[in-house]
Amino acid sequence: MLKASHCNRTPFMRTLPETPSLLVVNGRKILLDEQGFLIEPDDWNDHVAEELARRAGVTLTEAHWEVIHYMRVYLAENGIAADARFVFRLLDAKTADGKSGRALFFELFPYGYVGQACKIAGMRQPRAWSTG
Repeated sequence: MLKASHCNRTPFMRTLPETPSLLVVNGRKILLDEQGFLIEPDDWNDHVAEELARRAGVTLTEAHWEVIHYMRVYLAENGIAADARFVFRLLDAKTADGKSGRALFFELFPYGYVGQACKIAGMRQPRAWSTG
């Protein structure tokens, strides 16, 4: 049985981390949770994305930036991170050789939607997520 204190938490978004770490980008101090996600998505900018991508072993290309900026706009307009399916649909129009948007996505972010794309785009770490 859940205690009353747990009932007010959002079921799909993590609460503040127990052990935050510090990321310094261009002199700005930014807090990350235990998994390397931004605690506060408003701390994100392109320089932060570049550093998070570097740490994840991803070299950002124009295609990466298109996905990242789509995710940021969706967050700003809707207050939540875009579902992976929406990003796959965005990429469906960009693929060649009959490749699906999902396949292209995993070429760009081989460790997945949450593991790389959400992290680099400055989303909070989701508690549970469908990768589409």
